[in-house]
Amino acid sequence: MEEQSASPGANTDNSSQRNGEEKPRRASWTKGRKRKKPMKDSNAPKAPLTGYVRFMNDRREQLRAERPDVPFPEITRMLGNEWSKLPADEKQRYLDEAEKDKERYMKELEKYQQTEAYKHFTRKVQEKQKGKRLRGDVGRQSAREALHENDGGLKDRSVFDIPIFTEEFLNHSKAREAELRQLRKTNMEYEERNAALQKHVESMRGAVERLEGDVLQERTRNSLLQQHLDTLRSALTHSFSNVPLPGSGETASLDSIDSYMKKLHGVVVSSPQEHEHLISLVREVVSRLDR
Repeated sequence: MEEQSASPGANTDNSSQRNGEEKPRRASWTKGRKRKKPMKDSNAPKAPLTGYVRFMNDRREQLRAERPDVPFPEITRMLGNEWSKLPADEKQRYLDEAEKDKERYMKELEKYQQTEAYKHFTRKVQEKQKGKRLRGDVGRQSAREALHENDGGLKDRSVFDIPIFTEEFLNHSKAREAELRQLRKTNMEYEERNAALQKHVESMRGAVERLEGDVLQERTRNSLLQQHLDTLRSALTHSFSNVPLPGSGETASLDSIDSYMKKLHGVVVSSPQEHEHLISLVREVVSRLDR
């Protein structure tokens, strides 16, 4: 009789296994609730894209067209490797575009924060957070009361056996891991940007050094030319000090040698036949200067 009474259960189990059904198992871990996404403000300006994301958007469709058999995660990995090996000048173009987009976002955000739509959204967020805090206080109070009532039974249990603690712990760990991944990604982008800026700074320093050397050479050359000009003025003044200009009788001096030579040239060019003697005298002086 005992065998007959036990056989239906065995037959039921066997038929369930044959039909592909499995008996439900008792789970020792409670299924964690999904984290609720933060409230999204539809009126807020569009958030800026990083240089890496811009590169991914530009290359993803092209790579998918070239390699349609490659799954999406593998494409993302390939693009990540391509970004790390991208030349500095091409990568800098994406970083510059991201910086411009960030400046655009900050300006639009500053304007948006002055609007009534932003104030209304802020009030909704504060009211939602206030409601969460109130529900959390009620939940913690209920938990404390339940723990106080079952204090004797909980002493022998491990803390990790408490479902609410396990759930909160897992959710907290997931959130921290996501934040760490984002921080690592941001840090890598800043390091790459700093490396590009460092190369630019070194290039600018080299250019400044070259310009300083050119300026020093030009100053030396100008100093030599000024010395030569002063010597030439002194020689002209000495040579033409006894040659008065026709009509005015003006003679050359160190202070007026430039204007004297202009006037002398004008007299000679205007009427060379009348001043043949003066022209011959000028030629003689100039020939002595050449020696």
